[in-house]
Amino acid sequence: MMKSRNLKILLSLFAFNSFCLYLYFTYNPDAHAPPPPTNHRHTSSLTQTQTHRHRHQNPLTKPWPILPSYLPWSLNPNPPFRSCEAYFGNGFSQPLHLLKPPSLNPAGWFRCYYSETLRSSVCEGGRIRMHPERIRMSRGGERLEEVMGRGEHEELPEFDFGAFEIEVVDDDNDSNGLSGGGGDRKLVDSEFLNQYLQRGGISKHTMRSLVDSIRLVGAKDFQCSECCSRSVMVDMQLLLMLMHFKSHPCFMDEREKTFDSANEQVECDPKLSKAYGTVDDKGEWVEEPTLLVTRFEYANVFHTVTDWYSAYVASRVTGLPYRPNLVFVDGHCVAPLEETWRALFSSLRYAKNFTGPVCFRHAILAPLGYETALFKGLTEDIDCHGASAHDLWQKPDDRKTARLHEFGEMIRAAFGFPVDKHRTSKPVSGHNVLFVRREDYLAHPRHGGKVQSRLSNEQEVFDALKSWVSDHSECKINLINGLFAHMPMKEQVRAIQDASVIIGAHGAGLTHIVSATPKTVILEIISSEYRRPHFALIAKWKGLEYHSIYLAGSYAKPAEVIKKFSSILKGLDC
Repeated sequence: MMKSRNLKILLSLFAFNSFCLYLYFTYNPDAHAPPPPTNHRHTSSLTQTQTHRHRHQNPLTKPWPILPSYLPWSLNPNPPFRSCEAYFGNGFSQPLHLLKPPSLNPAGWFRCYYSETLRSSVCEGGRIRMHPERIRMSRGGERLEEVMGRGEHEELPEFDFGAFEIEVVDDDNDSNGLSGGGGDRKLVDSEFLNQYLQRGGISKHTMRSLVDSIRLVGAKDFQCSECCSRSVMVDMQLLLMLMHFKSHPCFMDEREKTFDSANEQVECDPKLSKAYGTVDDKGEWVEEPTLLVTRFEYANVFHTVTDWYSAYVASRVTGLPYRPNLVFVDGHCVAPLEETWRALFSSLRYAKNFTGPVCFRHAILAPLGYETALFKGLTEDIDCHGASAHDLWQKPDDRKTARLHEFGEMIRAAFGFPVDKHRTSKPVSGHNVLFVRREDYLAHPRHGGKVQSRLSNEQEVFDALKSWVSDHSECKINLINGLFAHMPMKEQVRAIQDASVIIGAHGAGLTHIVSATPKTVILEIISSEYRRPHFALIAKWKGLEYHSIYLAGSYAKPAEVIKKFSSILKGLDC
């Protein structure tokens, strides 16, 4: 017994010492700024990308997965206006250099890429300092139960001037076309905002307001702790490891810091507090590329998918060699969809969860989800059809796209699911038929917990399908009860990728078909009150076989659903 206990102690000490070494080498890197921006944002040949990754990638950042449907984002740097690549891919082809870095002195830089097709911009810059105290919004990242009744206006950011600052060298102001003096110099004027960050139909354009808040400051006023430069972004798994060792003396400082959006409590010493987000008045450097994202309808799957897509596109357009960190510049509470945000990107923090100024070596501003083709397609004709990347590589076509295939693979790969094009993605033991259900659940602080039914006899339809399937002898069918409101996001994605047929009433849950594999068949049941094209369009843009049943009201005749379903199965040789 004594030997076993001693062995456990030795193993624990070994694990702790290894972990301390890991922390030391992880958070004391050679701090190099990203290479100065050039006039060509797409210099990412395979060799260049790999070299940059090996030199600068922090062990906590995630590499891009290998995606069968990936096509180089620099393949066509100037896609035709309103072509499919302009809508879904690299349409941000007009570079706008607002602030060029001086050749000799280290200083900030900022540029945008404008898409005439989408009428929006992706922007990025370096040596940018964020002041959370100058962003007026709720803290964000709380548990839903703690903030019930909170108004949406409290969760959306209002930026004071100087909420974001960029360091400039005074001698270079004229070369950058800047005017003004002292601490009141703005990065952009209203003419730039109206031309390249248009409000459109968006009443509160937060990205526009963020850029409008950027103040240019001299080197004397732009101070970040260069001497002890560390990353202040943190991974939840690392925090859990810290929790395991918190009884060690080096974690016994009296101060307590709330980390990450799950509000895990971690006690740490001054060095670790700097590594994990407690920063002084000067600010700490975030070395890795970081996406700044503001969400609006963050608890709705459709609108969140548009945000995911915008963040993914911004990462690719700016040629990031690995998956960036993510900062939510909003004050929303934690929602189940956050699981996918964490899977897609390297780490996640809320802007107001930082305790002081934060300096970014490289920050990227993603357009709002409302500005993506996924949303714009609801009101304008986007005549694109899904195709395989292989076919488009062999024969480019401006009316076809593989970008949604690529994005769906990205989501599946982020959760660790294989996306190898040579792998048979469907179960070999028959066909999985996923029936996506609508359930009551508490979505956000202003929600009553009741979901409006789009199919009044949903349970009756499901039971009828279940009975029919049990008597169907031509082939084996596994009918899956898709109770998504009570399933982790990873399991929802697994159910989508394994499905041969996906059935559901019109509702946000069907947006998951963006992750479906190429041969999946979609059957949407549409009530007279909700005849909207969301999922027919996604199926079209992915090249999926799509069927619909239009109802006179909200009641579906089970026999009619079974008849349509039976004809779909015949197409699957079943």
